[in-house]
Amino acid sequence: MLQITLPRTAPVPAPRGRIGSGFSPDPRRYHLYLSAGCPLSLRVTTTLRLLGLADSVGTTTLLGDPSSHADLRAAYEAAGHHYDGTLTVPALCDTWSGRVVSNHTPDILDDLVVGLAGRPDLAPPAPAALAGAVRTLLDDAAPPAGRSAALALLEQRLARSPYALGDRPTVTDVDLWVALRHHPAAAEAGSSVRSYLGRLRAHPAFRAGE
Repeated sequence: MLQITLPRTAPVPAPRGRIGSGFSPDPRRYHLYLSAGCPLSLRVTTTLRLLGLADSVGTTTLLGDPSSHADLRAAYEAAGHHYDGTLTVPALCDTWSGRVVSNHTPDILDDLVVGLAGRPDLAPPAPAALAGAVRTLLDDAAPPAGRSAALALLEQRLARSPYALGDRPTVTDVDLWVALRHHPAAAEAGSSVRSYLGRLRAHPAFRAGE
């Protein structure tokens, strides 16, 4: 019998589902595929611990090329027939249907905070200047002058409060932790930023990622 391969009739979009829109907010329903040494994956795992979801949402940390992992490939195939896009991580998967819900990290983080944990208080909007500084510090290609200005702004804020947005750590602190914990630019930081990194390093949610 002649084997027939059906052609793809249209481009398969990247998975961009959301919890609460077709996916119920049950933490044990979901599984995350992550990559060792990946800053985006570290943002996700640290956020899981900060939200108290580390024991509810399953995780698999992939070593090497994610495309070699059959379970992840199957989840992408389930998300889109004839899917031929890149198998990127972090990837949030629904264990009930076996499909990737999303591989868009900002949406994944928002769904963890609001959809699963119900803790929007841990992701308050940062002031525009601070949000810009965080983006600069997360950008490895940022010019030295921009990075120095971002560190100076952060130094001023942390001289007044123990964490970026007040008296307790939030998702903004997760981003800063990922940006600064091992970056050579942190050596330029003032005493307030250095003390801040020490506080994060002592916090269980952040210490586990060391």
